[in-house]
Amino acid sequence: MTKLVIFDLDGTLIDTIEDIAGACNHALEACGCPPRRLDEYNMLVGRGIFNLFRGALPEDRRSEEMVRKMHSHFVPYYNEHICDRTSPYPGIREMLEALSQEGIRFAVASNKYQEGTETLIRLLFGEHEFVSILGQRDGKPIKPDPEIVLEAMEAMGDVRKDEVVYCGDSDVDMQTGINAGVRTVGVTWGFRTREELASYSPWMLADHPADITKAILSES
Repeated sequence: MTKLVIFDLDGTLIDTIEDIAGACNHALEACGCPPRRLDEYNMLVGRGIFNLFRGALPEDRRSEEMVRKMHSHFVPYYNEHICDRTSPYPGIREMLEALSQEGIRFAVASNKYQEGTETLIRLLFGEHEFVSILGQRDGKPIKPDPEIVLEAMEAMGDVRKDEVVYCGDSDVDMQTGINAGVRTVGVTWGFRTREELASYSPWMLADHPADITKAILSES
């Protein structure tokens, strides 16, 4: 029986792609680089903020100095515009409410930087209590390293791996769940393809948040 559901954030709970793309393009242009198309960001996000910059920069401009410069422009702009076009995916609020009513706990494990992760959860899901809200932090490995999932489980306390589900929308998320030894759910409404998720043989593929609710509640 599932006691804890750990969610990725971008592409899983909320659609952030336009605000991320807007902030990254702002940073690119501030660094004298051309902007990227919106659809390109589907493959650029999900591996942490610094890898986002490395992927977005033109190949001949990729250096750690440029990455740091991108960071200095991106973060203040994104913090200011973090919810301009960002919202929960349809059915997410209903899923959280249904699971919460059955006593199932939630956590977030994201490669988004910590401040942004906490801000979005507070703004969009402030009515819910999360066991932990974890993003990218200095000195901590990013997904697919399993540490962030194990840290969320530790915050929960008395929970076994077979009582945990990890939900995400990318290959990074599927590998994270595998590395942590927990069941994975690939959500198909996010930034990557169903085929990418299926190639990792997750516990299930969800085409709508209600699919997650049904699968978890049917265990009891």
